[in-house]
Amino acid sequence: MSEAIIRVRGLVTRFGSHVVHDRLDLDVARGEILGVVGGSGTGKSVLLRTIVGLNPARVGEIEVLGTPVPARTAAERARLEGNIGVMFQDGALFSSLTVRENVEVPLRRVAGLSARTRAELADLKISMAGLPYAAGDNYPSELSGGMRKRAGLARALALDPEVLFLDEPTAGLDPIGAAAFDRLIHGLTQSLGLTVFLVTHDLDTLHAVCDRVAVLAEKRVLVTGTMEEMLDVDHPWVRDYFHGPRARAARPDRG
Repeated sequence: MSEAIIRVRGLVTRFGSHVVHDRLDLDVARGEILGVVGGSGTGKSVLLRTIVGLNPARVGEIEVLGTPVPARTAAERARLEGNIGVMFQDGALFSSLTVRENVEVPLRRVAGLSARTRAELADLKISMAGLPYAAGDNYPSELSGGMRKRAGLARALALDPEVLFLDEPTAGLDPIGAAAFDRLIHGLTQSLGLTVFLVTHDLDTLHAVCDRVAVLAEKRVLVTGTMEEMLDVDHPWVRDYFHGPRARAARPDRG
């Protein structure tokens, strides 16, 4: 594997007495799309939020782009904030702001940008996310679920990050919308040279865009590998997930 730009060692996360992760290790290589899967309650979204610094780890070490999480200094914090983009489920947009204003939120941290430049950059990101120009004037409540996700993606891309974190990006979308979003993610990753940490349960997404898969089970990363390698893993949950009827239907060679 090439250079690991996300590195997690010995991670322990818990809420009260409930342990979510226990001595979890994970590496994500530069330029890859890693799909993170696991059963309900295995802490997929918790892991994402912990790696980006939104949820404190009890024990362990996390590094993103060689910078520790949480950052120890203001300079390290600024480096992380400028190089990480996060898209939460359903976009997590500010309801009182237009799409353009939502995308401008991260840009307001950049010194020296005029209001006009911020708006122009926001419009560029909105376009990159596959939304029409007019969507910039809409409020989140005026958008469909798929458009809100694209708006959330535009905001995640606002600062031209090196690493993109996506939490269930196709959840709730119809098959056509989900496939279009998969193509968008894959195209942006290729054109921008992004590294993507993608939490999903969507087998079609795993096949369409992911270079490797990490399976969360038993409070740790049970196994990582390609989709083909997952077929050879002898573990009950992994076997049921990757050999079940939905998995067979999602395979590119089905039929």
